[in-house]
Amino acid sequence: MSSLRRWVQNFFHSASDSSAHPLSDLYSKIDVKRFESALQHRIRSKDLFLQAVLHRSYLQLAETPEIRSNERLEFLGDSILNMVVAERLYSLYPDAEEGDLTIMRARLVNRKALVQYAKIIHLRDFLLLSNSASQTAEKGADTILADAYEAVIGAVYLDGGLDDAKRFVDRQLTSALKDGTIRESDENYKSALLEYAQANGMSLPHYMIMKEEGPDHDRTFTVEVSIGDGRSGVGIGKNKKEAEQAAAHHALSLLGQQQQGANEPSPS
Repeated sequence: MSSLRRWVQNFFHSASDSSAHPLSDLYSKIDVKRFESALQHRIRSKDLFLQAVLHRSYLQLAETPEIRSNERLEFLGDSILNMVVAERLYSLYPDAEEGDLTIMRARLVNRKALVQYAKIIHLRDFLLLSNSASQTAEKGADTILADAYEAVIGAVYLDGGLDDAKRFVDRQLTSALKDGTIRESDENYKSALLEYAQANGMSLPHYMIMKEEGPDHDRTFTVEVSIGDGRSGVGIGKNKKEAEQAAAHHALSLLGQQQQGANEPSPS
C-alpha cells in the first residue's frame, strides 16, 4: 500500500470507521451481497460502503447520532473519477489538444453522465434516504444519485486501492459509451462548455456580440463568452451561432490550460 493511500485512508477513516461512528446497526438496511454483485467489487469494509450510500437526510432517522453522511467520500470520489477519466482520454487520444481533452472529460464526468453510471449499477436501490428525500429522488433529483456514485468511487478506492477504483469506473464508462447513453466527444462546444461549467460549479456561460463586420450578404461576427470571472473565450464566424461555437471552443481550450497550470507543481 502506498504511503499516500494509507494517509488518505487514515484521514477518511477518522470520520467513518466503526470505532468512531458505529454503523453496525445499519448493516441490515442494505443487502451487502447484492450490492457487491452490482458493483462487481469484493467488499472488505462494510462501513465504507454504508457510508457511501448514506445521504445526509437519513441522519435524522439514524439511532446513532455520531454517524456521518457520504459527503466526504463524495469529495474523494470526485477527484479519483476526474483523474481516471483524464488518464483514459490521455492514453486513447495521443494527438488530441488539451482543450479537446477538456471537452471530452467534461462530457464524461458531468452530472448527467454520473447518473447514467449510477443507473448501470442500480445504485438507487441501495441509497439510505429520509422519506422526503426518497420521494424527491423518485421524481428525478439527479444530484443525490450523482453524489452517491462519486461516494461509491471513494469507497472502492479506500477499500481496494487505485487499481480497483480504475476498474470500477472503467466498467460503467465503457458500458455507457457502448450503448450510446454517453459520448466522448461532440462538436457542440456550447453544450460542452455548459456541461463543464455545471460540473465545476461555475457560473453559466454568457455570450455577447462584440463586433459585426462586412456587408449584409457576407457578415462576420465576433462573439465573446464569459464564464466565471472575466473573459473566457472569443470566436469569429459567418453567423452568430458559428461565432458562439468558436468562442466556446476557445474558452474550453483556455480552461484546460488553466487547469493544467494549476495542477503543475510550483518551482522550489
